[in-house]
Amino acid sequence: MNKDLQEFVSSIESKQKQDDTKSLIKLMEEASLSGKIIGYGLYDFKYKNGKDGDRIVTGFSPRKQNLTIYIMNGFSKYKNELEKLGKHKISNKCCLYINKLADVDKDILRKIIKQSVSDMSKKHDFINT
Repeated sequence: MNKDLQEFVSSIESKQKQDDTKSLIKLMEEASLSGKIIGYGLYDFKYKNGKDGDRIVTGFSPRKQNLTIYIMNGFSKYKNELEKLGKHKISNKCCLYINKLADVDKDILRKIIKQSVSDMSKKHDFINT
């Protein structure tokens, strides 16, 4: 974990969120095979207006109210996994919300992230960072 990320994790007020953040960093690194951006990865994205931009492949944010995990290809193919995941909420786009990792099955979460990263790699060229 780089110095900036360590400082960010240390600045999280809740000890539980700090511990969950460290665990998610490790899980994201394992799932995405990218240790350079703590499992986020980047891909080139073309907007409807024709402009290019970079987007993360996967990631998470330790928000004050919950941990938000980004599954960039959406949730339509994960209905069975989500039923078994544990206590969570999802947005209609790509946000998976959990209060703490203890509320979910980490093996199922890992499976969702790995599958999402695999699917994204088939649709997009990842950017080396």
